[in-house]
Amino acid sequence: MPPAGKQAWPQRIEPGQWSTGEQPPVRPGARADTGTQQAVRAPVGAAGPSERTSSNGQQGEGQHVGEEPRRSAYGANPVSPASPAHAPGSASASGAGSTDPAGPADPTDPTDPAGLTGSSGATEGKPRRRRVLVAVSIAVVLLLVAGVTLALPPVSNRLGLPWAPNAPQADPPQPQKVRLVLSEASASGAAPTPSGVAATIGELATDPDLGELSGSVVDPATGQQLWERGGTTTATPASTTKVLVSAAALLALDHDMRLPTRVVRGSEPGTVVLVGGGDVTLSSLPKGQESIFKGAAHLDDLVEQVEKATGGDVNKVELDLSAYTGPETGAGWAPEDVPSTFMVKVQPAMLDGGRSDPTNKKSMGHSDPAQHLAQEFAERIGAEVGGTTTVPENAEVLGEVWSAPVDELVRYALVESDNLLGEVLARQVAVAEGKEASFDGGAEATLEVLKRNGIDVDGAVLHDGSGLSPLNKVRPATLTQVLSLAASPDEDEITTRLRPLLIGLPVAGGSGTLAVRYDEESSSAGRGWVRGKTGTLSGVHTLAGVVLTSEGRVLTFALMSTGQNDDAARAALDRITSALRGCGCH
Repeated sequence: MPPAGKQAWPQRIEPGQWSTGEQPPVRPGARADTGTQQAVRAPVGAAGPSERTSSNGQQGEGQHVGEEPRRSAYGANPVSPASPAHAPGSASASGAGSTDPAGPADPTDPTDPAGLTGSSGATEGKPRRRRVLVAVSIAVVLLLVAGVTLALPPVSNRLGLPWAPNAPQADPPQPQKVRLVLSEASASGAAPTPSGVAATIGELATDPDLGELSGSVVDPATGQQLWERGGTTTATPASTTKVLVSAAALLALDHDMRLPTRVVRGSEPGTVVLVGGGDVTLSSLPKGQESIFKGAAHLDDLVEQVEKATGGDVNKVELDLSAYTGPETGAGWAPEDVPSTFMVKVQPAMLDGGRSDPTNKKSMGHSDPAQHLAQEFAERIGAEVGGTTTVPENAEVLGEVWSAPVDELVRYALVESDNLLGEVLARQVAVAEGKEASFDGGAEATLEVLKRNGIDVDGAVLHDGSGLSPLNKVRPATLTQVLSLAASPDEDEITTRLRPLLIGLPVAGGSGTLAVRYDEESSSAGRGWVRGKTGTLSGVHTLAGVVLTSEGRVLTFALMSTGQNDDAARAALDRITSALRGCGCH
């Protein structure tokens, strides 16, 4: 073996070579183990790749390509018997026979074209150093790329790095209080005038699609009536009747008042009685799921309470519907109105507003919604349905759930024009006024509450609380007066109690019954700025609400027409109110 750091010469080791103790050949000039130098020279024209002649003249077995190369017994580099022998002193070597122990390997050696053979340290050191250099180079490149990337303004700004162009130059400002309210309408500046309003909507009000039009426009800041047509004439208000009923409910009832559904112990063992208290929004859906009535109580909750109170010992469910009296349908209603997709019998207890689909406000109603509630309750508690009864006031309550508060019921009744809730609110006003909870009692109580609070109801006739009856008659000025009180800049008690009325009005092009209106170019200016309650019956089209003008002034309006073409009449009403939005009306 050459000393460490010296290059070894490739050698071929034949099978059996030096088996008799013969020492391996060494490079000429190198020091042998015995202290003598021995030159070994392969014969020129040595055997081909399949066979070679050993140094002692014996022919060895050829090793096939692909076999693992043999290693010398002395730990020399692996050599392949299939490679041509190249011994020191061969004809192809430069400096043949040199005795310099540190002499370089033969650069023309055909078996080592890259000069990679040599001592163990040499062959392993060079690739290792090369790998280290490559790794260092890659690391440097990656660091350069990362540095350039982090120096880019978009990256440094996004990460908030100290050298970012957008880095704050001072301490962040202190948080400011935010008023989560709408900007107040302006009551200052030049006020609209009757002549200005007439000039703005006069021609639009003569549109033949409106049929006969009566209407009123009022400035709530001053109380001045700016425009009027058919001022003393009453007309059918249709669903704008809900404006009057909702106003009466807000004036007569606590806004936080909730309507109950109770279950009490019956007169016989195992019997319970479902007592309707006016909550028609009770949900049939499992707890955690919302019906069309947001915040409604759930029947499952009532069932759980009763099961806990009775230990499950219930075999019969009876109904008490005595909270309401009189007919279950209103005067003048068409036979096809009940049941329909917009109305059911007016009863004090039911599920999902009487609808067959609790998530679809336009689904078909049940023919007897109170009986449907009793059947559903009995099925869930494992009992059968009995008849109707009236329980004593001191009956033991086994379970009780409550509706959303009155102001929420008002909002839904107006936004979605829910007829059943209009009737429920009218009956609650009747109860508060000491009258029967019926169609007549609700109508009478509604007008009395409005009149008591300074609203002119002369000529008004009501037969229901929903507006389904074509027999209802109201002047437009009565509607605008109610809305003007709600929109007044004053903060008196009446205005404060009526404020939720404005929240419940649908937004033009945005919500409720006005969501799909104001879609023409001639009426698009009113989108988002007009809020109004709609009313539609055969040959009746009404719209009553508020509009914020382009100068920030609030105006209230009520328009009642008899146009025969539904779409054309509604579009004509939309154009009038959109014109009010765009005017200063001076």
